[in-house]
Amino acid sequence: MYNSKMMCSLIPQGFEYFLYAALAGYLLCVFLPLRFKVAAFPASIVFHSIAVSLRTVQAGRLPLTGVFDTLSFFALATAVCAGFFYRRYRFVTFLQGGTILVSVMLLLDLMAPHELHPLPPVLKTFWFEIHVGLSFVSYALFAVGFLGGLDYFLSGHDRRVLEAEYRADLWGYIIFSLAMIAGGIWAYYAWGTYWLWTPKELWTTIVWFYYSLYLHARIVRGWKDSTRAVLAMTGFAVVLFTYMGVGLLMKSSHSF
Repeated sequence: MYNSKMMCSLIPQGFEYFLYAALAGYLLCVFLPLRFKVAAFPASIVFHSIAVSLRTVQAGRLPLTGVFDTLSFFALATAVCAGFFYRRYRFVTFLQGGTILVSVMLLLDLMAPHELHPLPPVLKTFWFEIHVGLSFVSYALFAVGFLGGLDYFLSGHDRRVLEAEYRADLWGYIIFSLAMIAGGIWAYYAWGTYWLWTPKELWTTIVWFYYSLYLHARIVRGWKDSTRAVLAMTGFAVVLFTYMGVGLLMKSSHSF
């Protein structure tokens, strides 16, 4: 019985085939010329979307708990946002950097355990899904902001990319603020309080104040363009630590 269970766990499930296909497509995009990359990247997003959709059907809910599901959703949101900003602003770093970033995410994702577990009662509310879904969409936009800051230095200080970077981080900030509101409502229904003082909540607040500082720096005269670009890049590092570092290094009520 034990050996049969082990063998079944090694056999890819339906959604995994599409996830592997998406990863292969993203990796291929890294090395393709731009004219082929533009066509292959959306195809990879389609495979990735199918994988997440099948995982949703398998779970009977949005797959937004645990490292495997949240990282896959984070990667998909990043791919969609990077593709959108490339189409809107035509900076190659959004597309090239997006493929590399998403490929790394999926490589790490496929190494993570992906067993499904029943949701605890505190998570069985649409406020939880709104909170987590919006959080990862905002994280994806902050990732695009990071790519914009990187492009500023790679392109020889092209100031035009800073406008795209600003738009990504501004929308990320707005959506992140909405996610925090939804999280407060969820916490109230789950535990009877809007705030629990957990490490995840404290670092979430740090992210919010960090991007408040960035947006303030964007409109204040005297701040150098390079400083703003560095702030956008560093902010994404804070986001990654809030997502992964807090869960790995600190005890929290969050599993993502």
